[in-house]
Amino acid sequence: MSTLDIFVIVGAAHAGGRAAQAMRAAGFAGRIVVIGEETWIPYERPPLSKELLKGEGGIERVQINPRTFYDEKTIELRLGARVAAIDRATRQVRVDGQAIAYDRLMLATGARVRRLSLPGADLAGVTYLRTLDDSLAIRPALKPGARIAVIGGGFIGLECAASARTRGAEVTVIEAADRLMGRAVAPEIGAHFAALHRARGVEVRLGAKLVRFEGADRLERVILGDGTTVAADLAIVGIGILPNAELAAEAGLAVDNGIVVDARGRTDDERIFAAGDVANQPNAFLDRRVRLESYQNAQDQGMAVGRNMAGADEAYEDRLWVWSDQYDVNLQMLGAPQSWDSLVFRGDPAKGGFSAFYLQSGRIVAVNAVNNGREIRTLERLMASGIAVSPDQLADPVVNLRKLGG
Repeated sequence: MSTLDIFVIVGAAHAGGRAAQAMRAAGFAGRIVVIGEETWIPYERPPLSKELLKGEGGIERVQINPRTFYDEKTIELRLGARVAAIDRATRQVRVDGQAIAYDRLMLATGARVRRLSLPGADLAGVTYLRTLDDSLAIRPALKPGARIAVIGGGFIGLECAASARTRGAEVTVIEAADRLMGRAVAPEIGAHFAALHRARGVEVRLGAKLVRFEGADRLERVILGDGTTVAADLAIVGIGILPNAELAAEAGLAVDNGIVVDARGRTDDERIFAAGDVANQPNAFLDRRVRLESYQNAQDQGMAVGRNMAGADEAYEDRLWVWSDQYDVNLQMLGAPQSWDSLVFRGDPAKGGFSAFYLQSGRIVAVNAVNNGREIRTLERLMASGIAVSPDQLADPVVNLRKLGG
């Protein structure tokens, strides 16, 4: 790459920030411009629903690098700016009425929250958590005596519920499905975490249809389909996210549940790449394409694609590792199973740390480790080996798992 080349990154969150860092670390000496709609320098999202929401530190806790890093590495940050269009013919992006040329372009546009369109959803007090500003706005409301309704029993909702309860708020989790974290874990794991939250004083309502929000000037109550009412001063809605792929689609790039990329992060335009929550990427272990919504993928894919833009030729495949912290309980997940024919436990869920193996025809297709992070690397290697494993050996705590993978 020439020192005259210009790399433009659209998206100044985790994937975009890590990509810029990786470009410089790979020796790219040209111009790097990072454009983001938020006014914050690149930051990590996981603390937003945990440490930051609980007040355990300021915004410096979530920053990927201090602002001085971007000055030292001559990385230009165009914050509070929106890219309106990509002109592939002239290789330019239009930003607030100006044109910025690019030699290579990375789309790290991330995702946005799914919003409710129910009656009362526009009331003050009906909130969503996706950005640093969201977390800072919600945090003061989490206090003793506050009544918090959490809409959605996925990772974000449950992490927010745990943070709110830790700060002394009264919390009700409202989930439409019959179990928690239904898109990610087996029913048995969902039941384990429902019991955890209930033991901490959270009311968990499963199979609950949300009908409307009510209040005079702001939220006062949530109305459910069975006619019951949940009193609430604040509702935190966490019902999933949608990829911000519109900019790519308008530019004529292939889009299918995100921006379609190859193993090197390249779109169907050889000068344009994508990474993070918005990228639909191939995964050999799953034998299918997948769009991953995880901290680890945003970081690792962002850096790998940044290196590829700088001249590397690195095939990237996500580790399929995700985690969630709720109270003092850590859940780590490997894999993204669509089906399994048996679930094998190693350790006693009633006594603390344990692992659950999802088996399909004897092969491990996913693992959940609860307060058992010390074994996650071993479990990852075992799963990646693809060998058939005896359920009895997996369940026996005496068996050394390191020896099963060969």
